[in-house]
Amino acid sequence: MRPVLAAIALVLAVSLASFSASAGVHARISKSGQVMDVYVHGTHYYSWPVSTGRGRYATPSGTFRPQRLEQRWYSTKYGNAPMHYAVFYSGGYAIHATTEVRHLGRPASHGCIRLAPAHARTFFGLVRSHGAARTRITIGR
Repeated sequence: MRPVLAAIALVLAVSLASFSASAGVHARISKSGQVMDVYVHGTHYYSWPVSTGRGRYATPSGTFRPQRLEQRWYSTKYGNAPMHYAVFYSGGYAIHATTEVRHLGRPASHGCIRLAPAHARTFFGLVRSHGAARTRITIGR
């Protein structure tokens, strides 16, 4: 009986691990394409134009988890610039709303990932409802 129970427990553990890997929110940012694709539970829901870092302010590449959420935030480094609906993922780097929507689709920031306000609000809500532990942010070329 024990080997059967052990086999069932192993199957359940593998099933849960594969489910949790695809569960939650995954934001994929393409710096070359200046676009952010958002997946929820593995299904593509959104594709939004972004602005990433320009010149010496390049947005770092890699895979991150959100560190904190700030619905209303102002940059202390860049003259109190508004960074509303900010999802901070690496130190001072965040995905956040911008008032500079005319620059979306091309590099324009000091390293953060900028979104249109409605898109930033939607992404912020997804991260808040699913949780940081179930959110992944992947930034690539």
